[in-house]
Parts: sequence; C-alpha cells; structure tokens
Amino acid sequence: MFSKIVLSSLVAFGFVASDPALAQQQQQRQACAKRVDLMKHLEERYKEVPAAVGLADNGGVLEVYASIDGSTWTVMITLPNGVSCMLATGENWEALPRIAAMGPPA
Repeated sequence: MFSKIVLSSLVAFGFVASDPALAQQQQQRQACAKRVDLMKHLEERYKEVPAAVGLADNGGVLEVYASIDGSTWTVMITLPNGVSCMLATGENWEALPRIAAMGPPA
C-alpha cells in the first residue's frame, strides 16, 4: 500500500514538474529546498534519519526518513536538477523485514 501512495505522489509530481509554471507553483506549496538543508531540518527537529532510498523513473532519488522510534516519517525526492522536496509526512513508521523470494520447492 505504501508503494502505491508513493507511486501516486511521484506520478502527480511528474505531471506538475513537466510544466515549469506549474512546477514553480507546486514547489511553493511543498517544502522544497537544498537536500542538505532538508536533511538537517528532519534530523534536528524530528530526529529522522534515512530509512530507505530508491531511484525513481524520472531520475530523481526518492528517500524515506524515519525517526528511530518510528513516531514520524518523511518522503523526500531530489530531482536531477538538484531541487529536493518533501512529498509526504506521517506518523507510526514501521520498517518491514526484507524476505528473500523463495525458489520453487525441490
């Protein structure tokens, strides 16, 4: 479910980012800044650290930050042009263990 939410956010952001005027309006509504500044804010204010990272189809780097106790989380994207924006925030982050796919039974 989380991946569907993130994917929907990325698709919506991609449509907006394709039009420079709309992208500027969207950035004004979102929290966009230099990546290092957003990281510093998340760590200092919410004690959030990187929890997951992935490369989006548009070339952006999608990152999930979460507090150590899981009380808060933030999804951030850094686009190829260097702009970083927080896409979503929330509470009660729970990291799930990665389970390797099992091959066919012997």
